Amino acid sequence: MMTATAEAVQTVLWQPQPGPQTALIACPVFEVFYGGARGGGKTESSIGDWLDHSARYGENAIGIFFRRKLVKLAEVIARTRQLFPKLGAKYNEQQKTWTMPNGARLKFAYLERDSDAEEYQGHSYSRIYIEELTNFPSPSPVNKLRATLRSGTGVPCGMRLTGNPGGPGHSWVKARYIDPNPAGYQVITEETEIELDGVKSTVTLDRVFIPSKLGDNNLLMRNDPTYILRLRQSGSEALVRAWLEGDWSIIDGAYFYEWDEAKHVLPMSFAPMLKPEWLRYRAHDWGSAKPFSVGWYCVVEQEIDWRGEVIPKGALVKYREWYGAKGPNVGLKMTAEDIADGIKHLEKGERIRYGVADPAIYIKNGGPSIGEMMARRGISWRAADNKRVAGWSQLRSRLVGDGNRPMLYFLDCCEDTIRTLPVLQHSEKNAEDLDTEAEDHAADELRYACMSRPWVPRAVPARAARLPKSPADYTINELIAKQRRKRLEAEGA
Repeated sequence: MMTATAEAVQTVLWQPQPGPQTALIACPVFEVFYGGARGGGKTESSIGDWLDHSARYGENAIGIFFRRKLVKLAEVIARTRQLFPKLGAKYNEQQKTWTMPNGARLKFAYLERDSDAEEYQGHSYSRIYIEELTNFPSPSPVNKLRATLRSGTGVPCGMRLTGNPGGPGHSWVKARYIDPNPAGYQVITEETEIELDGVKSTVTLDRVFIPSKLGDNNLLMRNDPTYILRLRQSGSEALVRAWLEGDWSIIDGAYFYEWDEAKHVLPMSFAPMLKPEWLRYRAHDWGSAKPFSVGWYCVVEQEIDWRGEVIPKGALVKYREWYGAKGPNVGLKMTAEDIADGIKHLEKGERIRYGVADPAIYIKNGGPSIGEMMARRGISWRAADNKRVAGWSQLRSRLVGDGNRPMLYFLDCCEDTIRTLPVLQHSEKNAEDLDTEAEDHAADELRYACMSRPWVPRAVPARAARLPKSPADYTINELIAKQRRKRLEAEGA
């Protein structure tokens, strides 16, 4: 039952709107992802949750509110300045911390780099809020911060996360919170075995997705009825649809907007069509803390008629991948020798003509380079052409191909390439490049592969078009003659 203080907070200072906001405030689940659509009241919901939590648990309530960048916290802090002083709360500007009259504390912080989360190890919080979760390329900081949720006084701890579709972290957020139940409200339970004082036990952590749409925010629609009109005018049709409906299948602003799974992905049953004597090669993007990616490619040396579609000569088919990751954008930390041994095993019995890899593998740091260590195990590489924008242009040209026939295909076993490539976004610093904070390892490996086999679209000779004359270009006699011909044609009909 809500305490008198908590009830006062909700009825006098802030009150959740019916629907998702009310569900969030009442939700007992440890980890909640709230959001989807723009204008769904995500920030307001997080602030309201803290008001309720702090009113319930007083000085034992310790919260922290994160965004990716410090500048993005300004609007959140501004909103709390409108509300919290009315309760008698005091704000410490230097520490960016609110202290409520009952002793509860809420701190604001930012996580510009994933490693920034390490600064909070050893801290204890009862509530963690992370806004715009899809701005985080990896779940790594979230995982690290989850360990700081603990309370020696029995306060139920929890994590409240918000976000919209798109951004460098779209893929992992969608996989963790949306894909298990796109409609939301279904609790997902994750079990972990722990050992305490020599006794093993199983600990469960629950998570749930609470979807919110613009239509759920009646307060915004009532106070600012033109908002939806401005929203419709501020982006493409796909983006606006994602903003309004919270559609996680729509990726607007994707770097490779040419991607079409129906065109570019082939089933494994296509593999026998790739003749063993055709040229095969591999490409590699090294990674240790981050994932590595190895891809194997076959050059189509004669047209293939596949279920009514023609796979053109010269096309590349990525028929195998090895993506070294233990989680979204988290590497396996394998040695160069172990990766080389794995490659040898996977391509046993095949004739691989060459391999290309990031030139950085040949940098020496006081010992043999990564490339040299792999060569000792029988896996050698050429230094790939590492031009980024030119490489993306090559990849894009092959995705487009000649009209309706792409020059780059993927077997459906290349799951991580298919998962990560469509969601990559443009870099904020350089629109011609993609966002390097995203999970771009398979894309880099693809870029090396394409640059090793440059493809130029076939030039089609332009036919001189004969433009019709405008009325001003005709003489009076020509116009009269033209009208007469039309009349005679009509009478003849």
